[in-house]
Amino acid sequence: MAEQRFLIIKSGALGDVIHTLPAAAALRDTFPAARIDWAIQPRWARVLDGNPDLTKAIAFNRNNPIAMARALSGMRATRYTCAIDFQSLYKSALLSFVCGAPRRIGFPSGYVRETLAALFYTERINVRGPHKVDHNLALACAAGARLSPRRFPLVIHSADDEMVSRKLETHNLGEFFVLNPGGSWLSKCWPAERYGQLHRKIFERYGWRGIVSCGPGEEHLAQAVIDSAGSPPPVALKLGLGPLFALLRRAKFVVSADTGPLHLASALGSPVVALFGPTDPSRNGPFSPGDIVVRNAGASETTYRRGKSYSPAMLSITVDQVMDAIERRLGYRR
Repeated sequence: MAEQRFLIIKSGALGDVIHTLPAAAALRDTFPAARIDWAIQPRWARVLDGNPDLTKAIAFNRNNPIAMARALSGMRATRYTCAIDFQSLYKSALLSFVCGAPRRIGFPSGYVRETLAALFYTERINVRGPHKVDHNLALACAAGARLSPRRFPLVIHSADDEMVSRKLETHNLGEFFVLNPGGSWLSKCWPAERYGQLHRKIFERYGWRGIVSCGPGEEHLAQAVIDSAGSPPPVALKLGLGPLFALLRRAKFVVSADTGPLHLASALGSPVVALFGPTDPSRNGPFSPGDIVVRNAGASETTYRRGKSYSPAMLSITVDQVMDAIERRLGYRR
């Protein structure tokens, strides 16, 4: 067989990158000697650190024309035999074309968010299976990969682990859980005040304190959780991606809506309780079969609408529902 050189295009976001990892693993298992590179936004490149399935992670910064031109020149010089666009946007599809790969694999126009993207592919693959991981594996299989056990090779660096240890010690935290109130769309988030009420209930019943994880611009959400929790309050930690790996891996459990840290926690093997409303957990939910989804929404409420206010589907989820799900996830209730 001629030498295979694959370019994976999945630039972000965090959860989407994580859901593509098994596709890269399937390519590596099938083509152990192949070159497998991955074009990714610099802010998410940490997810690929130390990934044994990849030859190289290419930080593709669209906001820096010089860096972008340099990266594109390197891609063209590599002469990829196949580019696989898991991003399914116009710009990512154009990259698959411009990099010079003769085979360009992606999803059909009925699946992608930007329908023009499909025009750049030489092969358009219909999805199979319910989950986004399954959909991504369909593209890898079209490139010649065989299905293999799903794996998420995420590496925790010792420096990040030590940093988290120091923070936990500073706040006198032994056993802890993580609450993640943020998300890219407010319509798929759960109100911060309810996370605070949940924290109070967990502490009263089990004596555990929580950590509120917050990303850039989410400090107000963390403060709202703290204000609603009473005493003792949870601890708000704003961490980089590497330390977040270490924190989530240590947590007794993680409660989050459909957003990147949820999928990261599940991929790391931490117990997860996922809160879903306008997005479908069978497609976007935690991949581990042991994790629990709390959702009251019906089919008509599965809209994927990127709203700027809390959705009725998320507002319908009660603190008691989430508390029951936590106890079931930990094996405290049947």
